[in-house]
Amino acid sequence: MPSENPAIGYIVGGNLKTAVRARLTVPTRDVQEGAFVVIEDGDFKFYGSVTDIQLGSTNERFADEQSEQRLPADLAKLLHGQTLYTTLEIMLSQMVHSPEGLTQPLFSGPVPVKTIPSHHATVRLAGEGDFAEIFGDPHAPGNLVIGYNREQGHPIPVKLGELVKRSSGVFGATGTGKSFLTRIVLAGIIQHDVAASLIFDMHNEYGPNGIDSDRNQAVPGLRQKFPAKVRLVGLGKTTLINGMQVDFSLEIGEEDIQPGDIEMLTRELNLKETTPATLSALEHQFGKKWFSAFKNMEVGTKIEGEDGKPIPAPNSVEYWAREAGVNEMAAVALHSKLQRVFRLPYIVPKPAADPLNALLEHLEKGHHIVLSFGEYDRDLDYLLVTNILTRRIREAWQEKTDTYRASPQTTKQPRQLLIVVEEAHKLLSREMASQTIFSTIARELRKYYVTLLIVDQRPSQIDDEVMSQLGTRICGWLGDDSDIQAVLSGLPGKDALRGFLSRLQPKEEAMMMGWGIATPIPFRTRKYDEHFWKDLQGDRFKKQSESDLIKALGIRDSD
Repeated sequence: MPSENPAIGYIVGGNLKTAVRARLTVPTRDVQEGAFVVIEDGDFKFYGSVTDIQLGSTNERFADEQSEQRLPADLAKLLHGQTLYTTLEIMLSQMVHSPEGLTQPLFSGPVPVKTIPSHHATVRLAGEGDFAEIFGDPHAPGNLVIGYNREQGHPIPVKLGELVKRSSGVFGATGTGKSFLTRIVLAGIIQHDVAASLIFDMHNEYGPNGIDSDRNQAVPGLRQKFPAKVRLVGLGKTTLINGMQVDFSLEIGEEDIQPGDIEMLTRELNLKETTPATLSALEHQFGKKWFSAFKNMEVGTKIEGEDGKPIPAPNSVEYWAREAGVNEMAAVALHSKLQRVFRLPYIVPKPAADPLNALLEHLEKGHHIVLSFGEYDRDLDYLLVTNILTRRIREAWQEKTDTYRASPQTTKQPRQLLIVVEEAHKLLSREMASQTIFSTIARELRKYYVTLLIVDQRPSQIDDEVMSQLGTRICGWLGDDSDIQAVLSGLPGKDALRGFLSRLQPKEEAMMMGWGIATPIPFRTRKYDEHFWKDLQGDRFKKQSESDLIKALGIRDSD
């Protein structure tokens, strides 16, 4: 069936490897880079994006001479139509076979291109039906409209169920709106119930209500919009985050800290090469109580020996080091550097409840946890807490998955889990990736139903291996060429896509590519406003939200 839009040109050449060329038959200004087009060739339709626009002429002198100034307007226009032209380069991505009548198609639905259209095949701007055929029905369950194409404003949905099956990333320079874009994606995941999520909210942007600094307007947080599905958790004894009451506070028991959690802080604490040996000796002697035992040791305390000379006291670091066969200076230096960790208020000998298990239980039920760091917004806090929690999650989900695979008839399939990490380069840099659990999740835990959504403004600082594991990438404007190169690593047609990224508007434009979408496409991002919430939740969800709120508040029908 022909596209609903008029023709804009016809194919004149090209190849499958790079792009096909089309002669433009409409004014050049009617088409822009990134435009999504359909090429009709008999029973086949080819879909692709405009990657370059070039001016040409049958003879160079016609381009050099300003004939419109020497000839009557009608004659000049006729001459230009014969001698001057514009060529489009189109990167093909998908093809569809739709024969008329009862003839069986060669393949079902859109598939990646394996051939090219014929000479003079008609080129049109893709219409709303074409967008729906390639990107999916924007109203279908599990589909979220993330933006609109820049030419006609057709909706571009992302298939959330596919998005969460592999790790993904949201990138953009500071101030480009990547946090709002992330909120839109998370709101869709929560609304369509495709996964549970743990959101490490370092800057208190996702759970509590906030302010849009550009418009100076209040914007709702996820906790307000999904009171029965989202749990706001504060680190430490925090009870309020941006004026919003937390559902419970997270304290970490000293026995929950493992030597690997400290080794992960090597760069932040400037730890020495002897640290792993010292930590291993502590764990070997004290087991799970190694942290509290080391914390309670004193440095430099002496008692009088049998010969009258001072020797290290039994409760000193030096005494333990001698007994354990550890270098005394190394042990003392580690004890000194760990004072920053020993003094953290949210690390306690034994939490009053068991908040770590409570957090895991909420995730297993399909709830969404927003962990706000509140006043603890230093890199040390972020690195330590995220690593401890994610390690526990990894252990729990691996155990659940192994149990499910052993007896799938009697065991429930593990809940898909998405871990959202801001400032991802701090955890996934080339230096840190080998020390944190997050690189393992990106590489291996997809088979255990756990994936990452990383949010960052400097993708070039993220480990290359981690970037290669990202199935879907949503990217706003980036000012640094190395960041653009990092976002495009491992993708076909990088040279063409680089042009898309480098010419995005600094705000309200982004590009999506990879696993979660059929073909790379730049788009206008939708606004995070009341129109978005009305579209997402609708009247049906309004009634459901009231019911959920009643349940959350514990109000009975008789009340």
